Amino acid sequence: MTRTPSHKWTFPARFRRGAFGWKSALPIQRLKEAVTEIRQVARREPVLAADGAVFLLEKLSPALEQVDSSSGALGTAVNRAIEALVPVIAGVDAPALMRERWLGRLFDALQNDQMPYIEHLGDRWGELCATPAIASIWADRLLLITARVMGADGAGEHFVGTSACLSALHAAHRDEELLALVNTARLLWWEYRRFGVDALIALGRPAEALRYAQASRGLNAPTAAIARACEAILLSQGMKDEAYRRYAIEANQGTTHLATFRAIAKKYPDRTAAGILCDLIASGPGAEGKWFAAAKDAGLLDLAASLAVRSPTDPRTLTRAARDFAGQAPAFAVTCGTAALHWMAAGFGHEITGGDVLDAYSALSQAALASGMTRDELNRRLRDQFAASPGHSFVATVLAHHLAP
Repeated sequence: MTRTPSHKWTFPARFRRGAFGWKSALPIQRLKEAVTEIRQVARREPVLAADGAVFLLEKLSPALEQVDSSSGALGTAVNRAIEALVPVIAGVDAPALMRERWLGRLFDALQNDQMPYIEHLGDRWGELCATPAIASIWADRLLLITARVMGADGAGEHFVGTSACLSALHAAHRDEELLALVNTARLLWWEYRRFGVDALIALGRPAEALRYAQASRGLNAPTAAIARACEAILLSQGMKDEAYRRYAIEANQGTTHLATFRAIAKKYPDRTAAGILCDLIASGPGAEGKWFAAAKDAGLLDLAASLAVRSPTDPRTLTRAARDFAGQAPAFAVTCGTAALHWMAAGFGHEITGGDVLDAYSALSQAALASGMTRDELNRRLRDQFAASPGHSFVATVLAHHLAP
């Protein structure tokens, strides 16, 4: 299909084969720009935007083949782009012939995805088909190879269309057939069985879907993904308390402890921040200090202070808290600054420098003065705090001039 000439896209020239070198920052930026361009066009010309989205997905893997993806940042950016582009393609009211051509181009791109970068596009294939009729056609087209690869006769082969076939069967409302196919798989693999969970839900059997998901746990199984599926089933049935009790912590793990807390608090607004934090703290004995930022973010300063004192907490985070709260909560800020120096002296923190020690002392001094404490009193307390430290203590050495009587 020739592309509509009414709009000159900016991104194609930037996504030539091998267009990017080793570093991932530029391709991530260009990918974000391309998605933004397509979304802007979608407001005026949705069909043109959908064609542009297909075109970008075709060009992604060849353009990125030389980029270092070991950090995972590039893969995350591509997955986010797919999340943004699929609705642009799926949501447009396009003629069946045009959509079939789009799907053909995308499937060719999947087959040529050598790295791979766009493999998750297959998970959304049923959505891309847009109608049950088109989804059924694609399911039939891919079913024979999928059944052989998944079944007992498979010998470890990989078929790029497996997830696309399962997704298409679900979109075509052929859920009994989908469930039977997944149950014949020789591997107890979540990437197959999650479609079985979807099929059972569509068939109105949520309790069975929950048991089916739970039974998918095993060696190397993605426990967080399974927990999210189980949690979603219970939430859809209005069973919030059970969903929280059984799955909330495991299902909502973020990249940081603060992100985990925020995700759970957002999903369960009826629960208090203090209650959620207490459950999170109890889930990891010995790592209480890691929840300091979450407690501070929730305004639970007394809890945050106790966490900073009783368990190792990132010294730089404590220093920032001491500086930020010196005016509004000086007693809390003093606790944070004192704890920052304590944990630095105890050897915690990543590549702590003398500058970090001086920053903590400066923030602590401001907080102490705001609380009514004199500098002499602060220094006397710090001398007592480090009295038991050996003379060559790094923190004591850096602060020796400031703490001298």
